[in-house]
Amino acid sequence: MSESKPPTPTPGDTYKGWLFKWTNYIKGYQRRWFVLSNGLLSYYRTQAEMGHTCRGTINLATANIAVEDSCSFVISNGGAQTYHLKASSEVERQRWITALELAKAKAVRMQAESDDSGDDCPSVPPTSGQGGGCRNSEVQSTLRTMTSKVEDLSTCNDLIVKHGSALQRSLSELEGIRGGGDMGDKIRQVTERATLFRITSNAMINACRDFLSLAQNHNKRWQKALQTERDQRIRLEETLEQLAKQHNHLERAFRGATVLPPSFSNPALGNKTGVSGKGDASDEDDDNEFFDAMEDPAEFITVPADPKYHRRSGSNVSGLSSETGMDDQSVNFDEQSLASNLESPQPLELEPVRQRRTRIPDKPNYYLNLWSIMKNCIGKELSKIPMPVNFNEPISMLQRLSEDLEYYELLDKAAKCQSSLEQMCYVAAFTVSSYSTTVHRTGKPFNPLLGETFELDRQKECGYRSLCEQVSHHPPAAAHHAMSEKGWSLRQEITLASKFRGKYLSIMPLGSIQCIFEKTNNHYSWKKVTTTVHNIIVGKLWIDQSGEIDVVNHRTGDRCHLKFAPYSYFSRDVPRKVTGVVTDQEGKAHYVLSGTWDEKMEFSRIMQSSKGENGTEGKQRTVYQTLKAKEIWRKNPLPDGAENMYYFSSLALTLNEPEEGVAPTDSRRRPDQRLMEDGRWDEANAEKQRLEEKQRIARREREREAVKAASSPEEADAQETGTEATEVSDETDTEDSPPHTPVACK
Repeated sequence: MSESKPPTPTPGDTYKGWLFKWTNYIKGYQRRWFVLSNGLLSYYRTQAEMGHTCRGTINLATANIAVEDSCSFVISNGGAQTYHLKASSEVERQRWITALELAKAKAVRMQAESDDSGDDCPSVPPTSGQGGGCRNSEVQSTLRTMTSKVEDLSTCNDLIVKHGSALQRSLSELEGIRGGGDMGDKIRQVTERATLFRITSNAMINACRDFLSLAQNHNKRWQKALQTERDQRIRLEETLEQLAKQHNHLERAFRGATVLPPSFSNPALGNKTGVSGKGDASDEDDDNEFFDAMEDPAEFITVPADPKYHRRSGSNVSGLSSETGMDDQSVNFDEQSLASNLESPQPLELEPVRQRRTRIPDKPNYYLNLWSIMKNCIGKELSKIPMPVNFNEPISMLQRLSEDLEYYELLDKAAKCQSSLEQMCYVAAFTVSSYSTTVHRTGKPFNPLLGETFELDRQKECGYRSLCEQVSHHPPAAAHHAMSEKGWSLRQEITLASKFRGKYLSIMPLGSIQCIFEKTNNHYSWKKVTTTVHNIIVGKLWIDQSGEIDVVNHRTGDRCHLKFAPYSYFSRDVPRKVTGVVTDQEGKAHYVLSGTWDEKMEFSRIMQSSKGENGTEGKQRTVYQTLKAKEIWRKNPLPDGAENMYYFSSLALTLNEPEEGVAPTDSRRRPDQRLMEDGRWDEANAEKQRLEEKQRIARREREREAVKAASSPEEADAQETGTEATEVSDETDTEDSPPHTPVACK
């Protein structure tokens, strides 16, 4: 099969082509598609795999390139990776060798520059606006490159002056010689100096060409960036002007609507000014937040070439004038309301956003023999294993459920999507993001008591409010409901089935999760995957998520099938890998999702699909040709010192923070959980046992009342007597029971 020969590569170009790669002694050399870009050599089975499946990558900065024969060559990376490659001809092999050598030299030079400038990076102040750090880094890198080119030009200039003077002297000496034996030596000297002059001149010409190319490439970009900054400055000036007008209107309305005694005129004026200033600062913050929120969807446009996406993103970004109009309407409304209600200017009084805590007491270092507790618990449910707080984290299961909302921004962005298929991508990324907090969290949350609640009110900061309640004792079950001002609601009912298998602990969540968007009435539902805690007895605890999730849109029939790959020592895939495909009601695939549940997720639009080679199990694989992948979700970094605070995220640190006005049944009022957070674990264990015994007594009382209600009046007395006898027996068994007696909470 003949292939068109690519042109001779130049530095910085991406080089692609077919090569034969040695696989093993059975299959020998196999034809593969190789891509050389940014100092990395990657290969794929076919060109269609470039969008989603890379078979291997080698970094040329640390690689050795060796030629074996006329068509074969070897690339080795210190013994870790070795590619035996063969080209179709000697000319093709030489092209690849040239491209690889140029890419290696460039990669080594870039690595050295990054190492030299690593200490200078923190001193560069970040620029304002979204992506300012990236633009600043790009500008700094370009300036360093151009400075290097200028230094090369200066060096070449000095050499040209030096060699030019030497050449001129030689020519003068040559003219002074009329004849003799020195003629040949002088001619050779002139030739050598002329050669040096030509080499130096060519080097300077090349350096000038590189410098000119760099300047031309970045000239338009910098002009565009400068114009963008100017436009942004103009918009900010217009916004400040509008805010000043609003402030003036509100101040005049307040003065006209408020009637105060003369003795309080000056203090009232001072308070009024303070309130107005406070309101202006808050309004300015609201405008900035609203403007940023409208810009966010542009980062996640699936197909930039599609005109409808450009139109939608353009309308989203250019909403400043409409925002100003809305603000003017709100000002008129405020004036009317102030004029009609002279005694209550409450709309101007805005409460400041609460500052949440960023630290909790460090985790104490208590030693406990795990095997002495777990040896009699093999095969039992986790909720029936009596464990001390040493294996817990100071948080309730209801609070742990509320952590699913840590990446609520994904649902906010999904609520703005016009396409249900694009909205499905955000919902699927939200389902994956709920597992990111579990990668280091090996502690078990407290089992909630029956009737325990937890309210998470983040309306002022994030626009949503969440409420959880423990609705069943055996089996333990919780209900969770969340509503957002951005147009979505979430509800889930969760119960856990868990088994201890000796080496590992399996936790199977039962129940479903529902998410509804008000604007489109799209109704999504899905279930959770199985969580496995490994190395229960020996070794370091680690957590894995495995299974499959089907996210279904019940209104449109769209579906996203997510697969959480279980960890395998023999697998070559990245750990904690998640893949998914978004399909419509007819089964046609539109988007591919890929990433890991502990780091990030990306999505890309499918342009074409075809049937590929058979897999290991004989099933025919589908190959999707996709556009460039875009990042849809990335995990937030953990706070400083998280390893000493149970690896809590920034949200988790605030969940158990004491608050006024919460319900008496709120998880933040649990004494054993509060004692554990404060580091008083002995007292926490004693309080935990007291609460467990109290709940056991309450449960037996409920069972006795249920039996009495179900029995006939004639049998009530006899049943009550039998129940009392049984109660005495149960209490005796409880006192003499072994360590694995079922308990209500852990």
